[in-house]
Amino acid sequence: MTFSERFLNALIGAAELFTVELGRELGLYAAIRERPLSPAELAKATGIDERYAREWLEQQSAAGLLTVEGDAYALAPGLDAVLLDEGGPDYLGTAGEFALGLALLTPRVTEAFKTGEGIPYADYGRHIRHGIAAFNRPMFDHLLTTAWLPAVPSIETRLRSAPGARVLDLGCGAGHSSIALALAYPAVSVRGVDLDEASVVEARSAAAKAGVADRVSFTLGDAAEAAGSYDLVTIFEALHDMGDPVGVLRRARASLAPGGSVFIGDERVADEFTAPAGEMERLQYAFSVLHCLPATRAENPVLANGTILRAPTLLGWAREAGYEDPRVLDIENDFWCFYRLS
Repeated sequence: MTFSERFLNALIGAAELFTVELGRELGLYAAIRERPLSPAELAKATGIDERYAREWLEQQSAAGLLTVEGDAYALAPGLDAVLLDEGGPDYLGTAGEFALGLALLTPRVTEAFKTGEGIPYADYGRHIRHGIAAFNRPMFDHLLTTAWLPAVPSIETRLRSAPGARVLDLGCGAGHSSIALALAYPAVSVRGVDLDEASVVEARSAAAKAGVADRVSFTLGDAAEAAGSYDLVTIFEALHDMGDPVGVLRRARASLAPGGSVFIGDERVADEFTAPAGEMERLQYAFSVLHCLPATRAENPVLANGTILRAPTLLGWAREAGYEDPRVLDIENDFWCFYRLS
């Protein structure tokens, strides 16, 4: 009975996430945000069929996501901050994107389990690409330069006082971390590197929109081959996806200017495998099975770690790469654990 209830609740949640993504994709929430709408008004405003509009509105109200008065439907209080304010501190509109992106590729994962082959990151498409970028963006926008880096005074001081300080952002994705660094530290130049072409294209566009394209550049390439001299090398939620993590850390070490540091944020998980695990580790293991492990195995990796990157593993990689005293930093965060290598 316990498992039956658990799976039923999971099914309800998954089905509702798909309806949430439907509403985001069609602009239904955005339309209702302007003012309460009837089914006919929503259909006219968004170009959808009125009968479908009514069914979706009723379903969303039944799920507690909308309120209804007469024939007018409105967003439940607080929903706009979670679903529509991308980049805001409470944004989690990516939940439906993640669910749909994983579901679409599950048949490929099923075949990969049989053959041992990987699934290229690009094949997961825009739902996963944008989902990852939008999930992490609030942390970059609101915590990276106000809480995380200031927790390491030597890094903060160097970025603010060293003339022409340079940052290398490995596995930069859609570039939100690189842009946040440039916005917070006006004298710094940032180079982002990522293997995914679509992400690099989006990153360049985002940098131009943010007005920092003169100090932020993005390169399509392998993090293990990045070169140059940098005051800071950052790797955010990407090391666990890299097929040669020791090689990447070794290259990052070789790229550091004297006194420079490597700053890493990666998954916050227990130091040892335990079963059953907590909710966040359960989520990360599911992502590992459905996305991270298949994507890494598509890279012809030296090793394929999967999503679960435990602190002892990362510190071991760092020592193997030549860092004498890699450290876990005392920075609170529900999702990530932070490291400094110097």
